[in-house]
Amino acid sequence: MNTLPSSAPLHQTEPVVTRRALLRAAAAAPVLALPALSRAQQSGGSTPFTPQVGQQGKDVIWVPTPDALVDRMLRMAQVTPNDFVVDLGAGDGKIVIAAARDFKCRALGVEFNPDMVGVARRNAEKAGVANLAKFEQGDIFAFDYSAATVVTMYLLPGLNLKLRPTLLKMKPGTRLVTHQFTMGSWEPDDSSTVDGRPGYLWIVPASVGGSWKLSMNDARGSSETNASFSQVFQNVTGTVRMSAMEGRMRAVKLSGDRLVFDLMDDRGVLRSYDGRVSGDRIEGTTRGLDGATGTFAAQRTGAATPVDAGRD
Repeated sequence: MNTLPSSAPLHQTEPVVTRRALLRAAAAAPVLALPALSRAQQSGGSTPFTPQVGQQGKDVIWVPTPDALVDRMLRMAQVTPNDFVVDLGAGDGKIVIAAARDFKCRALGVEFNPDMVGVARRNAEKAGVANLAKFEQGDIFAFDYSAATVVTMYLLPGLNLKLRPTLLKMKPGTRLVTHQFTMGSWEPDDSSTVDGRPGYLWIVPASVGGSWKLSMNDARGSSETNASFSQVFQNVTGTVRMSAMEGRMRAVKLSGDRLVFDLMDDRGVLRSYDGRVSGDRIEGTTRGLDGATGTFAAQRTGAATPVDAGRD
């Protein structure tokens, strides 16, 4: 959830209130937020629905993300006009509207409460971005948002974990940003704090775990070796076997579909490998400290190991 009351301008500073505090209040008085919603239902739609901070939703209560953190989250994700941003639990639409207004990209908000969907659509009209900012009523656990290049969320930890398997199946390189809550043992790639409120960034990693046949080509000719990668989310280690020699890859880094590592060849020359992962294949270039360049390709020879095997 990530909105502010519809009667307020989009730049208004939100009240200093946290979801944890409101959860404690809700536990003490579980029907605190229900009268506002029931009045809207009883009115038959004659009175425009006005959201209230702390109102009960399907899975969470509604608490707005501050404007400054919204901006920071979108900048952490490096949103461009070519992106498609999807906000899960869109509330009154402020993140979707900010993405469309400030980054000129297409954006979609998924919100379970149809009254909030109406509020969000009206806010998009007022902001002049209804052509880019769209909203759909739906369940975030059933809705298909696989086309998104950026996903934003302000959900509780348990909901993040429930969504995590789906998020990890998204296209490698998809950026995920959340307000306040993390993804369990999946460590963020970046984080930032604005006025005491944390935001987190993850980049969906490609699957590289398993055994591979690595082929290299340079001025000396072609060679092949067996390689193996162990992966836990974006954290990867690798080994290679050259004849009777086994070596460990150095400086292995996986970011989205880009995999880089250093490897000492059979002549003792350290070479850097820079490749792109596409399913069960990796292709890229090599450069040695001796200045020699070349190309490489790798083909997975067995089953892929789960990216999040045995976690949470």
